[in-house]
Amino acid sequence: MRPLTSDLLLRAYAMGIFPMARSRDDPRLYWIDPDQRGILPLDRFHVPRSLVKTLRRAPFQVRLDTAFEEVMRGCAETAPDRPDTWINDEIVRLFVELNRLGMAHSVETWQDGRLVGGLYGLGLGAAFFGESMFSRTTDASKVALVHLVARLKVSGYHLLDTQFVTEHLARFGAIEIPRQDYLRRLGQALDTPAALDRGEVPWQEALR
Repeated sequence: MRPLTSDLLLRAYAMGIFPMARSRDDPRLYWIDPDQRGILPLDRFHVPRSLVKTLRRAPFQVRLDTAFEEVMRGCAETAPDRPDTWINDEIVRLFVELNRLGMAHSVETWQDGRLVGGLYGLGLGAAFFGESMFSRTTDASKVALVHLVARLKVSGYHLLDTQFVTEHLARFGAIEIPRQDYLRRLGQALDTPAALDRGEVPWQEALR
C-alpha cells in the first residue's frame, strides 16, 4: 500500500475528501466524502452572549502555532462524553509536517502558563479546514474558535470547513450543504490566495 504523504493529503483536501481513523489506536486511515458537508459561514458567524462576556474578561492568553502537536494530542484525548477519537498517530505525523511547512495551524488558549484548550486545521488558498478542538476548562475551545474566525476574516479567507455539524458548532452558525455546493465553494476558495495573519487580531473582528 502506498504510504500517505503530506503532498497526497493536500491533494485529497483540494478534492473535497479528508482522512479519519476509526479510533485513536487504529493505524489505518479511511477517506471520508460526506453527502452533506459542514461549513461555518464567516459572514454569519454568531457568538453567544455569554461567550462575549467571557471574551471581554479575557481569562486566556491566545497564541498561534506555539504548541501545535500538543494541541493535536489534546484533541486526541478521551473525555467522559468522548470515549474515543479519530485522531491516530498517523494523522498527528502528517499534520505536524504540514505545520512545519506553514500550512497547518493551531489556535491555543493558555491560562497560568498551561495549555487549556485550542483547535487545529489546514489552510489551502482561502479555505480553512477546521479539524478538531479540545477544552480542559470552560470556554477554552470556544474562545479559540472566535479568535480563529477573527483571524480568517482579516486574512481574506472565504470558506471555513467544519466537516460535520455538531450541536456545539451549530450554536455558532454552522450549517450543512450538499456535496456539489461544497465543491463549488471549495473551488472558488482554492483559486483565491490567502495567508493567515500572524499579527495581533482582536476577537471583535469575528463579529464584523
